[in-house]
Amino acid sequence: MHLVKVGLYMAQKTEETKTKTISVIIVEDFKLTRVGLRCALNANEDINVVAEAEDAVEGLKLIEKHKPDVILMDLGLPGMNGIEAMVKCKEMMCDSKIIALTSHDRCEEVIAALSSGASAYCLKDIDPQKLADVVRDVSTGVCWIDPMVAQMTLNALPKIDNIGFLPNKSSSEGRVPLTEREFEVLKHLVSGKSNTEIAKELIVSVHTAKAHVCSILQKMCVNDRVQAAVKAVKEGMV
Repeated sequence: MHLVKVGLYMAQKTEETKTKTISVIIVEDFKLTRVGLRCALNANEDINVVAEAEDAVEGLKLIEKHKPDVILMDLGLPGMNGIEAMVKCKEMMCDSKIIALTSHDRCEEVIAALSSGASAYCLKDIDPQKLADVVRDVSTGVCWIDPMVAQMTLNALPKIDNIGFLPNKSSSEGRVPLTEREFEVLKHLVSGKSNTEIAKELIVSVHTAKAHVCSILQKMCVNDRVQAAVKAVKEGMV
């Protein structure tokens, strides 16, 4: 009788595993794109789009309500953009995995998205079946970057002398490998300027300024602008 119960239990668990689906929320401002994404993903038995939003504010409410396994987040959202929404997800202690979805292939966006909590970076012309595979992989904790932008992003990273950046006995901490532009942004951070003010000073878009700030925070291993400014002054970086 005991063996029969065990057998029934294992069969039940196996069936639960088979029927478990990956819940997804799509945050995308273009309706036609949302429809296409929903149809492409729902064509897979193991993936279920549970909700959609056309902006970040609505999206964050749905994310808090449904707590999906995976979020497809457009970066170019009206109002609060996708990168800002990812940061909000972190503040909400959201465990959902985020896939950044965009039509842009700029390395600044890749770095900003990954620094802000994205587990994957996909271009919108991705093959539907490949997108489904990315959703599956990301739901298990795998990170993925579209091959079209991966090499470009690696090429854009600053080339450093690895030996020179290793900690040693004469230096308690290795130097932070910021680019010249990032050092400029860091100086403005220390002076307390906002992303908008930094963008005006450097004659770049606010989005680019945000991307530089995100990259600086990641490289300096700090959580916010204040910590970055304090560390920069303390270590004589500016």
